[in-house]
Amino acid sequence: MGARIKTLILLIAMFGFVPTALAAQSESIDELYKKALKEEGVVNCYCSLAQINAQKIFPEFEKRFPGIRINHVDATSDKLAVRAITEARGGRVIADVLEFGLENISQVHEQGLLLEKSIPEAAAYPDNLKGSYWTANNLIFFIGAWNTNIVKKEETPKSFEDFVDPRWKGRLIAEPRDYEVLIGLAHKYKSLEKATATLKKIAANNPEFHKGHSELAEFLVAGQAAACFTCYSHHYPPRIKKGAPLGYFLSEGVAGIIATAILKNAPHPNTAMLFVRWAESEEGQRVYAKGGRTPAHPKVEPVEPVRPKTIYAVGVDDLKNYKKYEKIWKEVFKLR
Repeated sequence: MGARIKTLILLIAMFGFVPTALAAQSESIDELYKKALKEEGVVNCYCSLAQINAQKIFPEFEKRFPGIRINHVDATSDKLAVRAITEARGGRVIADVLEFGLENISQVHEQGLLLEKSIPEAAAYPDNLKGSYWTANNLIFFIGAWNTNIVKKEETPKSFEDFVDPRWKGRLIAEPRDYEVLIGLAHKYKSLEKATATLKKIAANNPEFHKGHSELAEFLVAGQAAACFTCYSHHYPPRIKKGAPLGYFLSEGVAGIIATAILKNAPHPNTAMLFVRWAESEEGQRVYAKGGRTPAHPKVEPVEPVRPKTIYAVGVDDLKNYKKYEKIWKEVFKLR
């Protein structure tokens, strides 16, 4: 007899019924789908997912669950968060599901607007990729990258620490707003002081800062810099396929989290739960991977080699102290 069945029998023996919250968690996705069909046949998704990805991912959900349509409200994470909060304050919750940066998900949660409920699929995720009201959906990784025509094979960096070597003086570029790298190193060392010390050594090599991660990648392609220590891993496979002289390490990386959450007073609660459970399941995560995103599910591999072996995720507690990290980062690199 399965553990879940034993638990249900015990609950029935104790209470004479299965508590509603636990019963809901024991539902299969297909059982939940039947409930969702009794709602309006739509799920309002405030999602920062780019249209190029959404056009590949969302139709697969609609195909999997006929009769349900995704109303995709597309904008940046910060704008979607403000919209959800403003609507709720006005007395009308329109969004069912949020899917955007964890920093802004947390902002909506601070207003008491999110459902505090863990989904069954979250059990497959490590603790640093889930919380009481959110689950990581897809990830963006900060890694090191370089121009293979400029960087000799014996110079190839294998970790962030390698950039402290004086041989990188005047040869590095970075994004001025990537405070996540400081947070990731603090997780790695379990010490903010050690992380700051490493960055000070990198700063001694006089890195040049440019806004925009795509621009950083293009600088490397053009040979205008030797290496970058705050690059996005997903920018490199497509450029390498086109023949660009680039390399990047995947031994470790800092993860920015795109998460899903459900509004507490969602107009379509069952449909919202259906979407989130599907999006976080292995099935849904495989669709996200094929749609060009880097899945957060530990058992689902991305289509391209972009996920580092060791991941330092930037969590909610880190984001609450973001201003502190920003201040340290700017002081270390003498940025305004």
